[in-house]
Amino acid sequence: MIAFINDHRQVYGVEPICKVLPIAPSTYHAHIAKRIDPAKLSARAKQDITLKPEIARVFAENFEVYGVRKVWRQMVRERFDIARCTVERLMRGMGLAGVIRGKSVRTTIQDKAAPCPLDHVNRQFHAPAPNRLWVSDFTYVSTWTGFVYVAFVIDVYARRIVGWRASRTAQLRTRCTTVTAMTQKTSATTGCIKIPLTHSMRQAVKRPERPNLSQMPGFSSLT
Repeated sequence: MIAFINDHRQVYGVEPICKVLPIAPSTYHAHIAKRIDPAKLSARAKQDITLKPEIARVFAENFEVYGVRKVWRQMVRERFDIARCTVERLMRGMGLAGVIRGKSVRTTIQDKAAPCPLDHVNRQFHAPAPNRLWVSDFTYVSTWTGFVYVAFVIDVYARRIVGWRASRTAQLRTRCTTVTAMTQKTSATTGCIKIPLTHSMRQAVKRPERPNLSQMPGFSSLT
């Protein structure tokens, strides 16, 4: 925002631009004054300027594999008075990240060629009573034998998991098994439209009543 004002201040002026943008002219001038005179920076900002090169040094000296915890411990050994959360914040700001053991997992790979599903609740994830609106999610958990993928359904009103299913594969069929079992039962009795839910919650489906979960094969319930 500061850069935008700098680019257009000669044409429109600072105050007219600030009237449109969510920033006060005094805030803009304070930022510019701190850039010109570093002595006006806050104590935290001054400390960050001093610590950033040291963090980058420790990270580079250790082959750029250290994460937050090891960088912080090394700096403590070097007698730096720094908190772990400070190291985490500054490393994140500098784009530094350690090497993670194992293979990274991507659970959501968007297909831009596929049509975007409709938003059936207009992004309003609220319900007046239980079993009126269910949404699903999909996640994974690292175990000693590998990753376990879990699909679960949440009642929006109660904020409770009404059912879940786990699998060792991350195929779309696995993710939608729980939801498909519910929608088939509900559609047969109420005529409700069957719509699969997605991890990004770009969709939601209304449920007029809750089906009998105990009659669904391979379905586990927490209630």
